[in-house]
Amino acid sequence: MRILLFTGKGGVGKTTLAAATAAALAGRGRKTLVVSTDPAHSLGDAFGRPLGGEPSEVDTLLHAAQIDTRGLVDSTWRELRRELQTALAGVGLDSLDAEELTVVPGVDELLALTEVQRLAEHGPWETVVVDCGPTAETLRLLALPEAVSGYLSRMFKPGARRTAAAVRRLGAHLESLRTLLTDPATTTVRLVLTPERVVVAEARRTLSSLALRGILVDGLIVNRLMPAPGFWRGAAATWMRTRRTQQNAVLAELADAGFGPGQVKPVEHRAVEPVGLEALQEIAYELYQGLDPLAGNEKGVTPLLQVSESDGGYELRIAVPLHLDSEVDLARVDDDLAVTVDGFRRLIALPEMLRPCRITGAESDAHGLVVSLAGNRGPG
Repeated sequence: MRILLFTGKGGVGKTTLAAATAAALAGRGRKTLVVSTDPAHSLGDAFGRPLGGEPSEVDTLLHAAQIDTRGLVDSTWRELRRELQTALAGVGLDSLDAEELTVVPGVDELLALTEVQRLAEHGPWETVVVDCGPTAETLRLLALPEAVSGYLSRMFKPGARRTAAAVRRLGAHLESLRTLLTDPATTTVRLVLTPERVVVAEARRTLSSLALRGILVDGLIVNRLMPAPGFWRGAAATWMRTRRTQQNAVLAELADAGFGPGQVKPVEHRAVEPVGLEALQEIAYELYQGLDPLAGNEKGVTPLLQVSESDGGYELRIAVPLHLDSEVDLARVDDDLAVTVDGFRRLIALPEMLRPCRITGAESDAHGLVVSLAGNRGPG
């Protein structure tokens, strides 16, 4: 099974492109589910039909669903929260403290991701296409399994007698979610953007953040590219030509940053809003040119961390795409390395061989960060 996550800045058209991709996959004979975690609930609008929380048939081999995160919070989380409160009370917290600690920020996004996993693993689907929320919400969504798992592990020591079954179950579930998201053979992200510099800047920060999470972006889709004006005359043609020239400059900047034609797929702006299966299939043909939407995405992936020996110590390479104006910060936190890129922070557990070492320097190149370590651990 393959899972494709579509995300991008709000308003770039990711829902339409996710629906179009799902239609293309079903058209090639794959049992496909497209499911939306976006609170905007616009996936049904793209198909021109109402959708519910359970998959409904859109076409042969194509089903769609719209996750109701509010309903999940009201049902699933309420029961689990009661169990967690009991577990917290069992380790010495009074009822008021337990009540406060079980109000986990972002639990609605976490439950949405859990529902995606349930639908993916218990249905007949060969491919699941996920229309995620806007970029900021998606980054929080994809970070939650690791963040909440760390939160629980600090509160409940592994193997402790009084660790409740609910906590152990939740911890195991979060680990399965993290594994699902970071397995490039199963899950990849398609990043949707429009050819505007401010949108491209956010997309590049998103690439860095997803790389820190170990999540593979297998392609960029540049949507709403102005059609070439051709032989039109007059003010309208001048405006279109000027706008397309600006957009081409943005595409050139993407190419200069290392995103070649195989990684960037353009989709032209349409005069009429694409609604319904036929219109979505037309977009899919322009996007994939009749080829398999999954073709070429089974490429090898560079691991997030690579360790090599150097004179008197080690070099730790962290595969995070950077650009010239990236703001990077490194800090040692016990046996972890805190890496912050453009405001996105992650604690990376150091390999065991590097834990006694101290950081002696760091530099960056086109492939990420290279951290130098030597000797026994000290201030660094």
